[in-house]
Amino acid sequence: MRKYPTDMETVNSARKVDMQNPGSDLSEQIKATTKEIHVRAENTQLMLSYQKGQITLPQYKLLLCSLYEIYKALEEEMDRNASHPGVAPIYFPQELARLETLERDLEHFFGQEWRKRVIIPAATHRYTQRLRKIGEGNPKLLVAHAYTRYLGDLSGGQVLGKITQKSIGLSSGEGLSFFSFPGVSSPNRFKQLYRSRMNSIELTKEEREGVLEEAIMAFELNIQVFDDLQKMLSVTEEAYGDQEKAKTPAIIPSLSIVQLSLGICVALATVGMGIYVF
Repeated sequence: MRKYPTDMETVNSARKVDMQNPGSDLSEQIKATTKEIHVRAENTQLMLSYQKGQITLPQYKLLLCSLYEIYKALEEEMDRNASHPGVAPIYFPQELARLETLERDLEHFFGQEWRKRVIIPAATHRYTQRLRKIGEGNPKLLVAHAYTRYLGDLSGGQVLGKITQKSIGLSSGEGLSFFSFPGVSSPNRFKQLYRSRMNSIELTKEEREGVLEEAIMAFELNIQVFDDLQKMLSVTEEAYGDQEKAKTPAIIPSLSIVQLSLGICVALATVGMGIYVF
């Protein structure tokens, strides 16, 4: 396991830049630029449910499905562009990769053939399309999504993991792999290293502005995913409630509501979870 920080030259270099030109820090600029939309994301119905400790099993299952697709696109594009100067400094697959953890969680809830049961909602599809597009045409923009997602997961993930475990009664801890970062010995020190690495990426003024705009887009895409999820669950719960009122046999047992949701709404993503302060 690595000990952080591992690249003191990068850290010291970034500090020198900060002293010479306060406010030139890319990580701080992203944080400032996304402050307003960050608040919006925190106030979506899904995240408010999380903050109140009211997350449900159907919500969590649907969220995992969308997170899997989002991280699949993000990590495949990061892998493909690993040597790109705009990606290499923030490429930490050993420490940050989420795909395998999501696969374990999905298998826990849906069984070994879980891939056949995952259908992509429209907002999630738009998110993955955007990641594929910039990965192919402008890899430097990937830093906006990687920073927003990974550092958000590291910052808020531990709290959200405990809330999820308590809310849906996962006493064994199974189904919560997404929240675990065994390759990161110290989240705070790692985040410091990550910020210093991203601050070392060389960007023109236009490229920097593009990254800041992309960070806003990353939050917007996550908000759309959250809203799609809530709509899917609302439709499903309403339909199931109508069945109960009519005293007709339920087509699908309540424990499998998530399957009905996915079937009805082929049309969520920190985000996904990654909307917490980083």
